[in-house]
Amino acid sequence: MSPRRLALASALLALTLTSTAFAQGLVPTDFFNAPIDSSAPSAIEANTLTFDSVNNIITASGDVVLSQSGYTLTGQNLVYNRATGNLKFVGDVTILDPSGNLAEMVDLDVTGGMKQAFINSLTITSYDGARITADSVDYDAALRTLMEKATYAPCGDCIDDAGRRIGWSVNASRITYNAEDGSLALEQPTLSILGIPVAWLPYLWLPDTSANTVANVRTPIYDYSEKTGHTLVVPYAAYSSRWTDIILTPTFMSRQGFLLGAEWLQRFDNGSFQIKASGLYQFDQSAFSFTEAKRDWRGAVQMSGEFTPIEDWTVGWSYVAFTDAAYLPDYRLTTAKSSVNQVYATHLTDDTFFDVRLQHFNLLGDVTAASQGQQGKALPVVRFEHVEELGPEAGRIEISGRLLGVHRDLDSSTTTPNGTPYTFGYAGNKQHLNLQAGWQRQFIGSGGFVATPYLGGRGDVAYYDGTSAALPGATTLWSATPIAAMDVRFPMAANDGSTVHLIEPIGQLVYRGSNTTAVGITNDDAQSFVFDDTNLFSYNRFSGGDRQETGLRANVGGRYQANFADGGYFEVIAGQSFQLAGSNAFAAADPAQTGVGAGMSATASYAVLGAYASFSEGLTLGGKLQVDTATPQITRTGLGVGYAKAGYAATVDYGFLAANASVGTLKDQHEIGGTITIPVAEYWSLSSNASWDLAGNSWLQVGGGVTYDDGYLVIGANANRTGPTHSSPDATTVTATFRIKAPAGLNLGYQGAVPLTLPGF
Repeated sequence: MSPRRLALASALLALTLTSTAFAQGLVPTDFFNAPIDSSAPSAIEANTLTFDSVNNIITASGDVVLSQSGYTLTGQNLVYNRATGNLKFVGDVTILDPSGNLAEMVDLDVTGGMKQAFINSLTITSYDGARITADSVDYDAALRTLMEKATYAPCGDCIDDAGRRIGWSVNASRITYNAEDGSLALEQPTLSILGIPVAWLPYLWLPDTSANTVANVRTPIYDYSEKTGHTLVVPYAAYSSRWTDIILTPTFMSRQGFLLGAEWLQRFDNGSFQIKASGLYQFDQSAFSFTEAKRDWRGAVQMSGEFTPIEDWTVGWSYVAFTDAAYLPDYRLTTAKSSVNQVYATHLTDDTFFDVRLQHFNLLGDVTAASQGQQGKALPVVRFEHVEELGPEAGRIEISGRLLGVHRDLDSSTTTPNGTPYTFGYAGNKQHLNLQAGWQRQFIGSGGFVATPYLGGRGDVAYYDGTSAALPGATTLWSATPIAAMDVRFPMAANDGSTVHLIEPIGQLVYRGSNTTAVGITNDDAQSFVFDDTNLFSYNRFSGGDRQETGLRANVGGRYQANFADGGYFEVIAGQSFQLAGSNAFAAADPAQTGVGAGMSATASYAVLGAYASFSEGLTLGGKLQVDTATPQITRTGLGVGYAKAGYAATVDYGFLAANASVGTLKDQHEIGGTITIPVAEYWSLSSNASWDLAGNSWLQVGGGVTYDDGYLVIGANANRTGPTHSSPDATTVTATFRIKAPAGLNLGYQGAVPLTLPGF
C-alpha cells in the first residue's frame, strides 16, 4: 500500500505542477511531499472542544494546532462532521511541513493520515491536568464521551526528563467521561506502576480526577505490629458505580489469621451513607493483655451518613457497635466517627448558626464495658449563634445560646499515680441552659487609637437530679451575669524601606458581675484549660459553658511584628492578667481540677509569651513561655524549629513542664524530639525520628524509613520502636506506604514553612 498523503485545498496549486517543473527546480523535491505515517505520534491542541449532538459535529476552536509526522497545521476553527466524515479548517490556515516550508491559505480540507490523526487525537485533558487518550473516541450525548482501549495517565507519557519511568497510569477497555460532573467510569481497568501492570478490576467509578478522589482509591497496605504480626491488606472493589461502591477488604495476619472487612458506600444527589463491617477469629489471644480482647471472635459495625435535604441545612448520623472497645485500635482500623454515636442537624448561613445533636460517646481502647457507663451522653446538646450588623456607625449585636443535657450511668473519676483525685462527671441527669447577648462597636480615633466597648449579659439555669452519692442531692441553680468590657489598642507602624514594624500595646478591662463560676452545677464541658498567648486577651477563657469567669479582670500586654522585604517575619505576643475585684473563678475548687496550676488563681497571673519567626525561606521557628512572676520561675515552655527546602526537612521540638504537686506532677518533665529527611537520589529520601525523655533519662521513641515520591506515586516503608516511658511502651511497628496522587497531588508536599508542634501547649 502506498503511503497516505495530505490532500491540500486548490489554493496549493504548486502541487499540481508537471514533472517538468520539478525537473527545472521551480519547486523543491521535498516540497510538502513527505509521507504521513498514521501510526506516528500525533497531537491536537485547542482552547475549546464542543460537540453539537443535533448536527453531529465536533468543533475545535481557538488556537488549533494539529501535528503529525513533522507536519503542523494551525488555525482558529477545525470542524469534523461525523455524519459525512469531512474534516475541515475554516478560515485562515497555515501549514508547516517537515522541511520548514510554510503555506498560508483560507479553508482547508484534511484527508488521509492527518484526518485519522485528528480523530484519534481527541484526547481529554481534565481540569486538574490529567490526560486521557484512546484508540477511538465516540460521543453518544452532548456531555458524554466514550473512549475505547483508553489510558488515563496523570503524568502524561510518565517519563521524566532523564528518560526514567515515573508515576502511574490506568488502561481500560473503555472509559466513559461525563463532562457534566467530571466523573469517569472505567471498565476492566489495569493499574500500572512505573510502567508495570500490578492490579486489575472489573469496574471502577471515580467522581472526578482530583487529588482527594485519587487518594481515596483503596490500595494494598503492609503493616507489622507485635499484636498482629505481619499484616497485608488487599482491598477489592466488588462493585462500583456513580452511586454505589461495595468494597471487600481481606486482611491476612501472620499472628492473628484472616480478617474480612466489607464496606457499602451509597451516594445520592444530596448526600451519602456508609456502612462498614469487619471481624475475625483470633489465632493468638495471648497477644493482648486486655481481658475483653481475649476472645475467639472480635468485630465491629460502623455506619455514618450526611445529607443536605434543603438549602443551608445538613443532617447526619454516625454509629458503631463492637465486641470490645479495643478491637478497632488493636487492628488499626479507622476510628473516625467511631468515638461518637450521634444524630444531628445543622443550619448555617452568613449570620446564623444552629446545631442540635443527640450524642453517646464511646471510649476506645482497653476500656471495659462497665467503664463505658462513666462516659456521658449528651441528650441533647443544642447551640445557637446569630450576628446582626446594625450599620457602619452602630456596631453589631451577638446572640448565642446553648442547652446541654447530660446523662451518665456511673460517676466518672480516676486517681493519678500520686493520689491527686480527678472527677470528670457524676451519675444521673443534668440539664443546663445558657443565653448570652451583647453589643459591641469599634471606635477608631486620631493617630490610630482603637477602642472597642462591649455591653451584654448572660443568663443560666441548671438542674441536676442528685443521683450521685458524691453530691448533696438534687439542685437547681439560676444565675444572671451582666458583662461589660473595653478593649483598647494603639497600633504604631514604621517602615525603614525594607522592613515594616508594628508595635501594638493592648489593654482590656472585663467585668462579669457574678460570683458564680460553676453555672452548670457540675462541670461536664469546661475541663480543659492552658493559659498562653492565644487566650491572653479573651473575655472568658473556659472551654465550655459549665464554667465562667467572674469579677473584674484586667488583661495587659502587646504585640510586636516585623515583616521583612524577603518575605520573612518575626512576631511576639506577651502579657499578663490581673484579678482586680470580685471572686477569682480560677481559684475556685473544681473536681476536674480545671485551671489548677494554670497560673490564673492568684491576683497576678503567670506572664505568657508567644514568639514566631521565619528569617529565611523554608525556616520557621516558634516558642511559648509561661513564667510565674512571683517566684520567679519558668512553669511551662514549648520550642520548635522547622526547616524544609529542596527535599531536605528537619524539625526539633522541646517541651518543659515544671513540677506541680497540686495537679499530681511531682517531677519536672522534659522532652526533646526531632525528625530529619534527606534526599539521597532523584525521588528517593531517607527519614528518621527520635525523642528523649530528659527527666527520666530514657528514650521515648526512635524510628526511620525510606520513601519514593515522584509527584504522582508514593512508596515507602517506616519502622518505629517506643521506649519504656512512652504511653505505649516497648512497642515495635513497621508500616509500608503506597499512595497514588492526581496532578494536584504535586502541591501536597512541603513548600515553605514546616508546621510546628510545641510540646506542652
